[in-house]
Amino acid sequence: MSKLAALTQSQLDHWIAQALLKTHSGHLPRHIPLLANPDRHREFTIQVRRIDEQTFSGGVAKYHFPFMSLIKPFVMLYLLQQSGHELVLSQVDVRPSEYPFNSLAQLEADQSKPRNPMINSGAIALAALLPGETASSRCHDFCQWLNQRSGSQLTLDHTMLESVESLPNPINQAIAHVLNQAGYLDSIETTLDTYQQICCLSGTVGDLTKLGLLLAKPHVNLEPMHQRMVNALMLTCGLYEESGRYAVQIGLPIKSGVSGGLLAIVPGEGAIACYSPPLDRAGNSVAGLFLLEQLAQTFNLSVFN
Repeated sequence: MSKLAALTQSQLDHWIAQALLKTHSGHLPRHIPLLANPDRHREFTIQVRRIDEQTFSGGVAKYHFPFMSLIKPFVMLYLLQQSGHELVLSQVDVRPSEYPFNSLAQLEADQSKPRNPMINSGAIALAALLPGETASSRCHDFCQWLNQRSGSQLTLDHTMLESVESLPNPINQAIAHVLNQAGYLDSIETTLDTYQQICCLSGTVGDLTKLGLLLAKPHVNLEPMHQRMVNALMLTCGLYEESGRYAVQIGLPIKSGVSGGLLAIVPGEGAIACYSPPLDRAGNSVAGLFLLEQLAQTFNLSVFN
């Protein structure tokens, strides 16, 4: 019997009420104007999707939000399928980082090779490998690939992209220059444009759980080894410098995004997605992590059980 089959809507509603009380301790990111809107403190939605497609939901299901770093595991999955693991691993390492997700110091300490694909340097390096002549064609083909395989309906949020582009991001620019000098990028401009576009792919928590099922169960068009690699890196690196802590407390492959999204994979069981914008110091959703911890501990979801 599925562990998630024991979940009831009343249990989920109870934990949601507790989670919402904790959001006051979080903050909104300031480097993207649209994400800094204080009204976002009140936005919340969650969905649990089992592999049999039964769902439990809470909050406002219609919220569309940019996935930001939530897209990074799927960039890796796409490239593993398109190009193979040897090329991908020549571009990024697979080690956790104790530094923040946009750390230039970590990249320099590692002789310019990105520590892992779940942080900015690794995702920028992988964006350079996406097939296509332009940033727009790369993003379009990647988005179409995800939608076809998962049944999701991701779209590029042009308003959010304009907001991302409205302020300079000197750290990502510096990371791209280091990667370019080390030979990982052919074009800084095209790569950063690609990276920004794929981070502005948007959808609902329902779309996100559909993506999650690509990693939660066997798929006819995906290599099991590639699924395992992505899950392993989400577990060890998906929550940045807090990944080790939550590997112990939750024990699931998880990825966060600066917009407030959170995705957890429960291998063989399903996927859990939450959107709640207030973030902790590492950039992870406060309410989302609380809810995942309640679910994982109550139903023994940890991959180590």
